[in-house]
Amino acid sequence: MHDVIVIGGSFAGQSAAMQLARARQDILLIDAGAPRNRFADAAHGFLGQDGRSPRAILRDATSQLLAYPSVEVVAGEAEAATQSDGHFVVRLAAGEERRARRLVLATGVTDTLPDIPGMAERWGETVLHCPYCHGYEVRDHALGVIAVSPMSAHQAALIPDWGPTTYFTQGIHEPEAADMGLLLARGVVIERTPVVALIGDAPGLRAVRLADGRMIDVAAIFTGPKTRPTSPIAEALGCIMEEGPSGPFVKVDGWGLTSVPGVYAAGDATSPMHNATIASASGVLAGVAAHQSLVRS
Repeated sequence: MHDVIVIGGSFAGQSAAMQLARARQDILLIDAGAPRNRFADAAHGFLGQDGRSPRAILRDATSQLLAYPSVEVVAGEAEAATQSDGHFVVRLAAGEERRARRLVLATGVTDTLPDIPGMAERWGETVLHCPYCHGYEVRDHALGVIAVSPMSAHQAALIPDWGPTTYFTQGIHEPEAADMGLLLARGVVIERTPVVALIGDAPGLRAVRLADGRMIDVAAIFTGPKTRPTSPIAEALGCIMEEGPSGPFVKVDGWGLTSVPGVYAAGDATSPMHNATIASASGVLAGVAAHQSLVRS
């Protein structure tokens, strides 16, 4: 019986596990090895790690975690989790079952990009979501924002700080009056004809093609993918979900506790705002809270 099983081995999961390891708890970390940021060559804005590849950051984190004798890391997918006699049973895809007194779910989200040819092969390189994570690397080039929701106008208002910006409404997401005033004041060009394809040698980007055949030069596109929890475990356990602007996420309190006693959650699957530093910090909180709940039990 482990004290805590952490499901998910990216920034949130390993941060939670580190706190628990330092509290000398018996920890099992289950990692499927498919972090959301695997499409990006480098992580940015992460204190002390700026410009390093996510895989290198995680590799070093795992090495540091395994220096603690109470930690076990298993490569594999957690397929299901159930409650039984006051503890949790986690079943791995390989068929093995493990038990723990607490769970920390750091299973992340999966992105669904707009259905436009050329998006997928450029994701994380020249098709981007977070300007704070990747905007500096495409600075001083022509940039575009492909609208997917009313929130896209807010994104478009930010992008001119990195380069001249065109906001592609796709003929659907017309800015409201207040947003329009801000966009125009920021020098954003409004283009209402839909983007139908991305042009250039992927993962590079040279231009977008519009439905009327016109080509508009851009070096990078920002957009907001739809997201969904990568794992069904939180919902299967009965955790309450909330609806965010890009999709559902697990409802947690300020310490990462879900609506199910003993189940904590952290990372992108628990917030509508996604960022490596925020994910790591939420993992720290969830790990600390899980330990303190064990102390009180």
